[in-house]
Amino acid sequence: MGQGGGRRVIFNADDFGLDMAVNEAVESAHRDGVLTTASLMVAAPAAADAVARARALPGLGVGLHLTLVDGTPLLPAEQVPDLVDEQGRFAADLWRRGVRYFFLPQVRKQLAAEIRAQFAAFAATGLELDHANAHKHLHLHPTVLTQMLEVGKEFGLRAVRLPWEPLRAARCSGAKGVAPTFWSIFLAPWLARMRRQLDRRRIMHNDQLYGLDATGHMDEERLLRMLRCLPATGVTEIYLHPAMVQTAALHALMPNYEPHAEWAALTSPRVKDYLRDQDIAKGTFRDFVAR
Repeated sequence: MGQGGGRRVIFNADDFGLDMAVNEAVESAHRDGVLTTASLMVAAPAAADAVARARALPGLGVGLHLTLVDGTPLLPAEQVPDLVDEQGRFAADLWRRGVRYFFLPQVRKQLAAEIRAQFAAFAATGLELDHANAHKHLHLHPTVLTQMLEVGKEFGLRAVRLPWEPLRAARCSGAKGVAPTFWSIFLAPWLARMRRQLDRRRIMHNDQLYGLDATGHMDEERLLRMLRCLPATGVTEIYLHPAMVQTAALHALMPNYEPHAEWAALTSPRVKDYLRDQDIAKGTFRDFVAR
């Protein structure tokens, strides 16, 4: 939904609030680097610290990272029993859960309640809602997307991530093999439906997303390669998972990620120089909504 000409980039950090090391990296990458937005996990262990930092960073666009997997719900487990496992955490069996979201009314009701609780928790922070997306891109699911948009409308939602990475971007990141092609073809119907739904509701979205195939491994060289592959016009979101260190908690959730390398990429002088020399505009979703 990029409007007008020129290359425009949103540099986003996912999992804001997951860990203090993530929060420190977000603040550093925004103050001293190119980071423009961050997506907040409102129920995560370090969410309160993330909110405090965000309040001191008025230029940082903060959105809701809707979490329905790999985390704990905001609502008590007894209110969302069909969403959680025996430990009270969101169940990890995404395929089975996705089918239940679609076909079972009582599950959809619980899902809507949890989504509303997370939007309400974000609103309670007093931060302006820059955008929304979902952990593990779960808003690709039609039921999750519809509920996100319906609830989000009540909370001033104006922008949502479109998780589409062009094959060209995946190749520029160094991807090899058939996996990017397979996923591009497999997800095409969902992405097309999602784009139509966002456009119909006049919700701003990025034209493409960079970092899907290389998630967790967006180091300086890879980020520079992807910047060289930007299309001539439109809004590109580049998302990363930065942290100052790979803490034990982060390693347990994302053992193969390189969060410190991603923080280094966001604060790299070479990256900043490239953006300046190529006249590439960076900003938040809200910066680009009205353009």
